[in-house]
Amino acid sequence: MSFLSATLDRVKPSPTIAVTTLANELKAAGKDVIGLGAGEPDFDTPDNIKAAAKAAIEAGKTKYTAPDGIPELKKAICEKFKRDNGLDYEPAQVSVGTGGKQILYNALMATLNPGDEVVIPAPYWVSYPDMVLLAGGEPAIAEAGAETAYKLTPEALEAAITPKTKWFIFNSPSNPTGAAYTRAELKALTDVLMRHPQVWVMSDDMYEHLVYDDFEFTTPAQVEPGLYDRTLTCNGVSKAYAMTGWRIGYAAGPQKLIAAMRKIQSQSTSNPCSISQWAALEALTGTQDFIPVNNETFKRRRDLVVEMLNAIDGITCPTPEGAFYVYPSIEGCIGKKTAAGTEIDSDETFAKALLEETGVAVVFGAAFGLSPCFRVSYATSDENLKEACGRIQSFCASLN
Repeated sequence: MSFLSATLDRVKPSPTIAVTTLANELKAAGKDVIGLGAGEPDFDTPDNIKAAAKAAIEAGKTKYTAPDGIPELKKAICEKFKRDNGLDYEPAQVSVGTGGKQILYNALMATLNPGDEVVIPAPYWVSYPDMVLLAGGEPAIAEAGAETAYKLTPEALEAAITPKTKWFIFNSPSNPTGAAYTRAELKALTDVLMRHPQVWVMSDDMYEHLVYDDFEFTTPAQVEPGLYDRTLTCNGVSKAYAMTGWRIGYAAGPQKLIAAMRKIQSQSTSNPCSISQWAALEALTGTQDFIPVNNETFKRRRDLVVEMLNAIDGITCPTPEGAFYVYPSIEGCIGKKTAAGTEIDSDETFAKALLEETGVAVVFGAAFGLSPCFRVSYATSDENLKEACGRIQSFCASLN
C-alpha cells in the first residue's frame, strides 16, 4: 500500500514555478540569467497600501478574522463589482481567500464529483487542469490557437460541452497569451452557455485592469445577466496592485456556492492573513491613479518585446490586448539544430536549450496546453527585456 495519496498521480508541479526556481538557482550560482518566467509585476506595492498594512499592525489587527474575509473588505469588494462591472452582490455572496488560486480551488473542491467535466480553453494557466484533477474532475481541453488570436470560438466551446460538463473556466485577459475578448466575442460565448443550463461559469478576471490600446474589459455575468445565478466572478489584488506576495484573492457568486467554499476554507487554511486583508481594503478603496501609469509602462514593454521577437526568422508573436505576457509561436524553428548541436524537436527542448546556451528563462508552451510556443513575461525592466530578446535573436539566428 502506497503511503502517498493516489490523487497526486493525477497532477504535476507548476512548470512556471519550476522555471522561476531554476532561474533563481542559476543566478545564485553566479550564472548570467534573465528570468522571463515569473508572472508578477516588478513594481513595488504602492505606498498607501503599505501604510494601511502598517496601520493595521499598529492597531493590533493581527488576530483571527472570519474564515473568508473581514466585513469591511467584503463590502469594498461588493462596491468594486458594482463600480467596475455593473454587478450587484451582497457581502454574503463574497469569499476572500489566500490568493486567487485558493478561490478557484475552493470552488472546484466544493462542486466537483468524479466524472464531472470542466471545459478549459488552451492555452491555459498551468494550474487550471491540475486543480480540476485534484478536485476529482476531468479537464476537457478546447483549443484556441493562433488562427483565432488565442481566443475560443463559440463553435469550439459548443463542441467541448457534454452532459457531464459542470464548469467552464474563462480567463480574459489571458495567462499565458494576453489575449482579451471584446464584448461581442464574449457575448458569442455566453450565447452558447445560455443553451446549456447545467454549465456554470468560473470567470478568472485577475488581469482585468491590465488592458491596453483603449480595450474595454467585460466579464461574463456583466455581458449576459442570464448567467448571473451560475457564475463565479473571481479576481484579486495580486497583479494590478503589485501585491502578489500579500496573497489576497476574492470572488462573488451565488450564496449557496459561497457558503460551500466557506466550509472548505474553514477546514483548510481558515482566514487569509489579517494584515493583508486590511491592505487589500486600501487597494480597492484608495487611489487608483498608479494603474494607468503602470499600464503605460507595460504597454511600452509589450511593444518592445513583440517588435524584437517578430524580427526573428521562425518566430511569430501576436500583439496581446492585456496582461503582461506574449505567447510567440516557434513553428519555424522546429527541426533545426542549435549551435551546440541540440535538435529543436519541441518547445520544451527550445526553452531548455535557450536557458542553457543563452541564460534566458522562458516557459515552454506545452505547459500551457498549446505547442509549439513559449511564454514571455514582460513584467521586468526594459533593459532586461532588450538584452533577453537580443539573446533570443542571436540564439535563433544560430539555428541551422
